[in-house]
Amino acid sequence: MSAPVYINAYASVAGEKEGQGPLGSCFDRVVTDSHFGRDTWEQAETQLQLDTLSLALGKAGLSAEDIDLACAGDLENQCIASAYSMRETGCPFLGLYGACSTMAEGLITAALMTEAGIAEHSLALTSSHFSAAERQFRFPLSYGGQRTPTAQWTCTAAGAVILSRSSCGIRVKGGCIGTVADLGITDINNMGSAMAPAAADTILRYLSATGTAPEDYDFIVTGDLGIVGSSLLNDILLKQGTDISSVHRDCGMMIFDGSSQDTHCGGSGCGCGASVLCGYFLPALERGDAGNILFAATGALMSPLSVQQGSSIPAISHLIHLGKD
Repeated sequence: MSAPVYINAYASVAGEKEGQGPLGSCFDRVVTDSHFGRDTWEQAETQLQLDTLSLALGKAGLSAEDIDLACAGDLENQCIASAYSMRETGCPFLGLYGACSTMAEGLITAALMTEAGIAEHSLALTSSHFSAAERQFRFPLSYGGQRTPTAQWTCTAAGAVILSRSSCGIRVKGGCIGTVADLGITDINNMGSAMAPAAADTILRYLSATGTAPEDYDFIVTGDLGIVGSSLLNDILLKQGTDISSVHRDCGMMIFDGSSQDTHCGGSGCGCGASVLCGYFLPALERGDAGNILFAATGALMSPLSVQQGSSIPAISHLIHLGKD
């Protein structure tokens, strides 16, 4: 970044299952009502976004009218959770779809707009809801289908970050826009394998462009590769001569206790990486427990129709570099 952009405030909200996991105490709010007081799962996700945004605005001492640009997205068709939440706030809105990479995509877009002077205060916001995602991408909840060993659990969670040029503790130091990778994976229950090559490409490109090495960072964080995808990522990078194993953390592996919560390969969804970033890693930066992290969120860019037609799953990973100023 040629001009400094800072994170002014951030917030995370999670559902009941996420609150029962290892990071339950890290989230700003844990909501046990899966409907969030609304009538449908889709409306619940809109409310989840609104709750998260309200917390972030409160921390920043701002109102929705102070947000010059909102970069938001989700997993629902046409990103309706974000569209309906932005309808209620009135914020100028850029709707983003990067699947589970949306938080990093939103942070990059918001940071660049802020750096350019287009926005004084910008917002990156994303969410996911287990029941809404299951209904759209897999089976109705009442179907009771057996989950495969490589499957992941879509998180009911959201994260919101407010950025500005005002000097604060956490600075956006750089970023890397991902390229689409597709190695022919067609199994919707094995998204970690589909996304790992994209994460490897983005991480390698950023390290090469900046002349840095994994040991220059406290953490290299991926969004939701899960157990299988994280293992594959490390294998791919090792073959390229890069070992990130000592600093790699995956939000999908952190958010649940796989042995007691039966989430198979871990968490997934836009809200997985967003909530863990806002609930765990940004506080670590603010406290000084970490000084330099790469957040490489990953997304599987399929649709229900493309899966039904047997198409392979293209994937992408966007990266944002965050550090203590």
